[in-house]
Amino acid sequence: MSWRSVYAATDSKRTRCIATCGRARRPGISLEISMKVIDSTAPKPEPGPLVGGVIVTHGHLGSEFLAAAEMIVGPIAHVTAASIEWHDDVEVAREELERAIARVSRGRGVLLLTDTFGGAPTNIASMFLDDDGIEVVTGVNLPMIIKLAEQKPEETLAQMAVQMRDAGIEGIYLASDLLPRPARPAQ
Repeated sequence: MSWRSVYAATDSKRTRCIATCGRARRPGISLEISMKVIDSTAPKPEPGPLVGGVIVTHGHLGSEFLAAAEMIVGPIAHVTAASIEWHDDVEVAREELERAIARVSRGRGVLLLTDTFGGAPTNIASMFLDDDGIEVVTGVNLPMIIKLAEQKPEETLAQMAVQMRDAGIEGIYLASDLLPRPARPAQ
């Protein structure tokens, strides 16, 4: 798919860009996209203690999700990633997750965002559900992490858990329901 920028304007917080897609059904169909401008030299100051987050996934998926979210919103000090490797011993993985929780815990609770319900990361994360201030939300995706990064200091662990679930669901679309299909060449 080939995108061509036809207009861009920047204000103090956002760059707005109009782009056209070469594969649009009809030539000249425009889509508007909005991207945040990131100041990568200085992290945003945290407004106060926030609900922490640990992205717990198979392999290094969590680290990549966190890196992608930080490209969009800037540094996220209250979120970290914990990888469960294919060959990890359960006790070793549990101890690694415990250290990750300690890194982001600020007394407001910690959300453990896992990749799949029933998988090893969720099973290990669920070992912490008996602890006060821990909640597990499965099916992690980028909209969930961005929502966690943009939380307000007054939001509680329970509120953030519901928002994570909702952001995850609302971030899933069937693109063919929203976008025109490319025209097929005449034969």
